[in-house]
Amino acid sequence: MNPMNVFKLKSLFERFKGNHPKVPLFFKAAVGSVQEGSIIEIKVITPENKSIVTNMKINQEDLALIEELKNML
Repeated sequence: MNPMNVFKLKSLFERFKGNHPKVPLFFKAAVGSVQEGSIIEIKVITPENKSIVTNMKINQEDLALIEELKNML
């Protein structure tokens, strides 16, 4: 990964945390509860009130990525 992209991503993430301070706190709490077999569901509601939903069941391989994300928060 390009180091400049990492720097840009970090800057964008810091701005996101400033705009939405509760979201990182939620993710930090939720990620601490995720274990193999947990189901993560994501829902987006558009301004037109259309819903897009997906979910995934966490497997052993997913846990390493989740652990890295937890360390980022």
